[in-house]
Amino acid sequence: MLLFEQTEQRKPVICNIHPSDLYELENIQQKKIFEGNKEETQQREEPCAAPSVDFLMAEMPFVDTDIEDECAMYATSELSIKKKRKRTTGREIEEGSERKKKKNKQYQPNYFISLPITNPKITGSIQAVQDAIIQKDQRLSKAMVRSGSLHVTMLVMHLSSEEEIRIAVGALSDSKIFVDDLLKGKRVDLSFQGIDHFRNQVGFVNLAENDHTTLLKEIAETMKKIFQEKGIMTGEERAFKPHLTFMKLSKSTELRKQVKKIDSSLYEDFKNHYFGNEILHRFDLCAMLKKKQPNGYYYCESSIVFGEKQAAEPDDAELVSLSKRLVENAVLKAVQQYLEETQNKSRQTDGSPAKTEEAASGSKNESDNGNSK
Repeated sequence: MLLFEQTEQRKPVICNIHPSDLYELENIQQKKIFEGNKEETQQREEPCAAPSVDFLMAEMPFVDTDIEDECAMYATSELSIKKKRKRTTGREIEEGSERKKKKNKQYQPNYFISLPITNPKITGSIQAVQDAIIQKDQRLSKAMVRSGSLHVTMLVMHLSSEEEIRIAVGALSDSKIFVDDLLKGKRVDLSFQGIDHFRNQVGFVNLAENDHTTLLKEIAETMKKIFQEKGIMTGEERAFKPHLTFMKLSKSTELRKQVKKIDSSLYEDFKNHYFGNEILHRFDLCAMLKKKQPNGYYYCESSIVFGEKQAAEPDDAELVSLSKRLVENAVLKAVQQYLEETQNKSRQTDGSPAKTEEAASGSKNESDNGNSK
């Protein structure tokens, strides 16, 4: 009202202004005042909003970049952030798997129970197969298992200390009673026939399926339980498949780079070949990583022997040992006899007491003969 009166008092100053125009002008002034107050309020509430968008853009490193490229960059940046998050999550998973791998590595098998193959018919036949394969692919010579190392693995385990080795030796010793009980005096005659493979990475000779093989599987299961009761973990839970490995790519890292798979046609001629029989008579606790014996067989911590073969059919090692003893005894007797003969001859020629006694005896006989005349 006051404003209106002031306006009316100024009327004489403004020339030819209609009252409606004056009213409109007043509204415009009020609108400007309202907008000015609103701007001040916004500035007080958002002091950081003062710099313009252009100013901010000028400060960015990609100011000269095309807007499409910029958006693409932003999208890539967003994507990379997501990827980083995924990578971080993946890294956590990887770290977890690495820890798991390290843990698994700590429990990787380094000992095993071995059934040694000693029948020369089997080892000779396997050697023939190996030679035939090498003739076709020389590279696989590095994959061959030496005849002295041939065996059937009954079970595997990880032993991390001398104490655990001692426990394992005790478990193997305890197994003898249970194995003898399962055998009940029977002879286990294992028949090896035919060749098969694992994922074209390992070549092995099969055991023919019969009652003897079934009994061998029962023995393996019994031994596994005995070792587990002693606190020794024994390999995987998969079913025991007895086999005789004669070739594997894992024997050589260099070979695995060159040969990814073993071609089964290389041993096609021996697919159903009969290799021979092995009489079960011994189990050995062997070390995978310790130095092998001169004959190529694994370092052996302990053994158990059983069955008829021990008494009736000595194996190659026993025959060799027996032959050596016989030869040594014969040589020793020959040497002793030679020494005795040499000593007797020397006594006869060098005036030894024996010769003197013979001479004295001869003189006495001559004297006695003279007196009798």
